[in-house]
Amino acid sequence: MQSRYSLLSRKKKKKWPYIVSGTIAVVLIGFIVIWIGMNDWNIDKSIATLGISNKVEEPVIEEKVAEPVTEEKVEETPVVEQPLEKVEEIDMSGAKGYEGHETLPEVPTYVEGVLIASKKYPLPSTYAPGENKEAREAFERMAAEAALSGYELVAFSSYRSFDYQIQLYERYVNNDGQEEADRYSARPGYSEHQTGLAFDIGEKLFEEHFARVSFGETEAGKWVAANAHKYGFVMRYPNGKEKITGYMYEPWHFRYIGEDLAPKVYEAGITLEEYFDL
Repeated sequence: MQSRYSLLSRKKKKKWPYIVSGTIAVVLIGFIVIWIGMNDWNIDKSIATLGISNKVEEPVIEEKVAEPVTEEKVEETPVVEQPLEKVEEIDMSGAKGYEGHETLPEVPTYVEGVLIASKKYPLPSTYAPGENKEAREAFERMAAEAALSGYELVAFSSYRSFDYQIQLYERYVNNDGQEEADRYSARPGYSEHQTGLAFDIGEKLFEEHFARVSFGETEAGKWVAANAHKYGFVMRYPNGKEKITGYMYEPWHFRYIGEDLAPKVYEAGITLEEYFDL
């Protein structure tokens, strides 16, 4: 009968090859793992050196940028400005100014409180107010001021009645013919002198300039033209306005319209017709 020691010895001998081979296998596996790890590190390093990554990049999804919406360009239809129709200017000069206004009215015409007497707006034949006191006082103040500058002004004609205008107009027609008379003298009922607000102004001792265009060239005439508005007067028939007023240039004929309105008309450089759009 084998001893217990002998049996244990034989068992140990049988197990030894397995232990040795197992140890060798473990060692080999360890070397293999280490070798693989080192090679992977070297490979990554080499790839990194070359600027190449061995990592799989996630695909980049490009966002589609919406193209800017451009408004459809609408071609604008060119605007062609039509020339304004030229309003035919009404010529009030001479006898033409009376056309369509041959009948005298029953009442006078006022515009914004101002009495109007012209070829277009005549006065009733019965209108007879006499010389306006306020206008006379204004003239006297103006004459006193002019005297300080050495000019002695006189009003050689102011109020005229309807009947007196008949005589005066007929005389002018006989002397110069109706066509010419209508340029500088009003027919009965159309004269501003019938309002009592019109003053024909001249300089004393210089009667040769009374009712003459030459008055406008005298020093007294220039003074009146430049200062009359301060006292409520305006030159009623300025130079170059015959087609508008109906009468030729009369630098001696001044109309009283008040100290509030006269400066406005004077500074605007227009006639009463233009100021009131008559």
